Amino acid sequence: MEKRSGIVGFTGAFKECLSDVEDGSKIVFTGSVAVCTPFIELLAYAIRNKNFDMLYIPKANVQEVRKIRELEGIGYTIVEESGDPKKSDVIVVMGGLAMPGFGCPVENVIQMIETISGDKRPKIVGVGFMGIFEREGWDKRIKFDVIIDTTMESIVK
Repeated sequence: MEKRSGIVGFTGAFKECLSDVEDGSKIVFTGSVAVCTPFIELLAYAIRNKNFDMLYIPKANVQEVRKIRELEGIGYTIVEESGDPKKSDVIVVMGGLAMPGFGCPVENVIQMIETISGDKRPKIVGVGFMGIFEREGWDKRIKFDVIIDTTMESIVK
């Protein structure tokens, strides 16, 4: 276990956990609508130098898969164009999915992983905040290879 702080610590931990994944590999993110989207786009930016084929599946619904692309002058964003998530090398499960009222049942995520994996075993990365995977018991149901858990603290002056 290693502790890091700030946005650079968060994005750096993610980038390092994918350092063993070959350039050009397929990375699929799944998360809750709106809540996870900006974090997915930030994480896509963090791994921009690896030429990954990046996709987003909102709420683990494979029918809604979208590509993640860099838009000049904007950054990385989810676009209307669909893609093929099958045989992904990495599946990133965002913690917003485990949040009651924002996400979906863990069974939906497990089914999505099975559907897009086929006979290939992708690396499964959990990215959450404030211990959400442990609080909701998802760490016992999904075979994560790594979980990046971030704690946020705000000070209003």
